[in-house]
Amino acid sequence: MADNTDMPPQMPLGLAQRGYKGVIQHLSAKGVGSALPDAELESRLIELGFVEGARVEVLHEGIVGRDPIAVRVDNITIAVRRREAMAIIVA
Repeated sequence: MADNTDMPPQMPLGLAQRGYKGVIQHLSAKGVGSALPDAELESRLIELGFVEGARVEVLHEGIVGRDPIAVRVDNITIAVRRREAMAIIVA
């Protein structure tokens, strides 16, 4: 049986602080509270480049409520609302 103690903990990207660096594990839009239906949110995130295995870094947080966040995904920078970033599971 494999020992997972060396694996970083998984969390939604929407909880990450500025400076966080990680890798996208998967998308899970169920129950994140987006105005979009779950399948449409996941589809849009994939179109923006939020795909499994992509490296991510939180570059900036908005002034009001730390929203939106600017995220570098591999070599592009994207602004995304925190509630929608909750669908992006990173480690």
